Amino acid sequence: MAEIKLIPGGVCAASGFQAAGIYCGIRKNPEKKDLALITSSVPASAAAVYTTNLVKGAPLTVTKAHLADGKAQAVICNSGNANTCNADGIEIAETMSSLVAEALSISPQDVVVASTGVIGQPLPIAPIAKGIPLLAGKLNPDGSTDACAAIMTTDTKEKSVAVEFALDGKVCHLGGIAKGSGMIHPNMATMLVFLTCDAAVSPAMLQKALSGDVQNTFNMISVDGDTSTNDMVVILANGLAGNKEICEEGEDFSAFMLALNTVTVQLCRMIAGDGEGATKLLECSVSGAKDEQAAKTVARSVISSSLTKAAMFGEDANWGRVLCAIGYSGADVDVGNVDVSFRSDAGSVTVCQNGAGVPFSEEEAAKVLHETEIDILITLGDGDAAAKAWGCDLSYEYVKINGDYRT
Repeated sequence: MAEIKLIPGGVCAASGFQAAGIYCGIRKNPEKKDLALITSSVPASAAAVYTTNLVKGAPLTVTKAHLADGKAQAVICNSGNANTCNADGIEIAETMSSLVAEALSISPQDVVVASTGVIGQPLPIAPIAKGIPLLAGKLNPDGSTDACAAIMTTDTKEKSVAVEFALDGKVCHLGGIAKGSGMIHPNMATMLVFLTCDAAVSPAMLQKALSGDVQNTFNMISVDGDTSTNDMVVILANGLAGNKEICEEGEDFSAFMLALNTVTVQLCRMIAGDGEGATKLLECSVSGAKDEQAAKTVARSVISSSLTKAAMFGEDANWGRVLCAIGYSGADVDVGNVDVSFRSDAGSVTVCQNGAGVPFSEEEAAKVLHETEIDILITLGDGDAAAKAWGCDLSYEYVKINGDYRT
């Protein structure tokens, strides 16, 4: 198995990438950056996966058209306004592309556009037009942190990961930043994720890698059951590592997939753990399923259960809520074979075997659930397939955050 080494740098860890983030005036709070730019020194292979919500932000429409040729060289993203359900949304997104293209002397077609924030409010172009030249002037190979800050909305923590790995005897790097805290629910993408890599990968294989990976990562997280309108995952690979271009499946493609998955799983955990109002990261691991689809269906159902999430917040080992979520998941499961345990750094406790409760210490269970990272372990006893999903607890703070989000 290829060695994967975690490194710093985020979206600037890969050769040839720079980033920056500034406050330009979209958001009310001048202390919060609201405009980010990520660039490659050369044109890069590009791929993306988009939200499944029928209501889509204008930036997604523009980005999809720009990536039709599988190439991109820059990503521009604003926070504070989603540019969704606006009559001039497409025009604004295209103008953002043109302004970036002018500042960088590249084609507007090579610009990815993204927006996040409030839906249904006009996005003024003036602060963006004024900010882009300043933003371009601040581009630097250490700018990932500023770019990450500029794409955040209700996020409370930076979400950044990067790895080093080898392809074709060449040292390669793959990194990413993400935003996502609310409106997070399975089925791509319900967040913004920007990934960069210096490996040489053809656009077709890059799309194949990303589309395959998200099925087991970003499509397996849920915070609140809402699928957003603006969200996507984008990856750029500029080939500056000097490896032979990956144009087909094989050993190098598998190594690339492993590096990609290492980054995306970590970002998933960060997004789920920073869910709005969350106090705990939940990871649901399902094993012993008839097939992968059944395992995924169960894991998603449990991680999305409001009652289970509330029980985890209250540190209550109410395993019946887990069984309930399994039962209505739609998966073909023999409930009489189901085992459930809770695990954390404080230990583990088995609460259900063969579909029925077993004696356990409530005190020990409370200690296990007191930790900030909780594993919900489910064995279905029907086969050999497995899956994981990520989520968070449901706290009072979630309602406070979303009760006046717009105002």
